[in-house]
Amino acid sequence: MTATGAQAAIPAEPGSAKPDPLLVVDGVRRDFGGMRAVDVEHLEVQRGVITGLIGPNGAGKTTLFNLLTGFDRATAGRWSFDGQAVAGLSAHRLARRGMVRTFQLTRVLSRLTVLENMKLGAGGQRGERLLSALLRPLWSRQEADIERRADELLERFRLHAKRDDYAGYLSGGQRKLLEMARALMVDPALVLLDEPMAGVNPALRQDLLGHITGLRDSGRTVLFVEHDMDVVMEISDWVVCMAQGRVIAEGPPSAIAGNPEVIDAYLGSQHDEPEFREEP
Repeated sequence: MTATGAQAAIPAEPGSAKPDPLLVVDGVRRDFGGMRAVDVEHLEVQRGVITGLIGPNGAGKTTLFNLLTGFDRATAGRWSFDGQAVAGLSAHRLARRGMVRTFQLTRVLSRLTVLENMKLGAGGQRGERLLSALLRPLWSRQEADIERRADELLERFRLHAKRDDYAGYLSGGQRKLLEMARALMVDPALVLLDEPMAGVNPALRQDLLGHITGLRDSGRTVLFVEHDMDVVMEISDWVVCMAQGRVIAEGPPSAIAGNPEVIDAYLGSQHDEPEFREEP
């Protein structure tokens, strides 16, 4: 049975156990003064599927992303990645282990070319060490391999024509594509995408959706935050809903669309009412 096929046997309830979880979160909390922004008792992300993380503004979705990926520190709790405890590890150490993320506001280096941005995403570069940098034969072959991989990814993401342009000249959607392509330079097992559709024009939307499903089809696991419910329903194998820092529901898209707790959570927010469209 495939990973996506195994979803049918998983109970649609908060904290449900998965048959082969890649990421497991236990008792993770993040407090800011007297406010608890994240309070996740238990969450498992199934390997090899696309999991959508939804919730109204202020639900704690991006804060949870920041905690899990080493960009913030939890007040309490633990989590494991591929069976290894990773709580407290820095972002670059997590990337080396195969967990990478993108951001709602893209973080490209505007004054470097698209190709240079890609090459920076590769890990373990011998030429970055002070002594070996002086001895080009020690790292020239690796540098060529990195550039070759970068060109392959740029071709795949339809950015190859921009490889020598400064990243600052890219459109918002092209920057999203570049950030996703750069994340793949370390060949990750888990890719976390924070609002990948934000600021993307309709012309690039389907391309980006195709690349996200392509990550799953190539054996990777995807966890993404998204406010566009049409996107969530279209590409997610599993959906987790947060409200007030907690996981209040999870299940397949069809179950989440009619979940009363999910509907109540959104109707309590003036700006994020979900618009679930029925399939024709």
